[in-house]
Amino acid sequence: MAWDKEKAERFGRVLYELRKAKGFTQESLAWHAGTTKNQIQLLESGKASGNQGVDRPSNPRVTSLMGLADALGMSLAELMEAADL
Repeated sequence: MAWDKEKAERFGRVLYELRKAKGFTQESLAWHAGTTKNQIQLLESGKASGNQGVDRPSNPRVTSLMGLADALGMSLAELMEAADL
């Protein structure tokens, strides 16, 4: 599976919906997942950080994905399946 802009944006939409369903703010999800609010914002928008170039898709590390899944009360496989990845 190649991680591209379409998949990054789809993951971002799903992450947003899951976060809202659990009642998390971006800041609270970040705290529970062991990441930063900025990282959550970037993931939800499907964009990479500014130092990775303009219009590049997000490319989260597995450890970040695992932290998000744990904070959302699901396995990494369930998180990826929710985003159809």
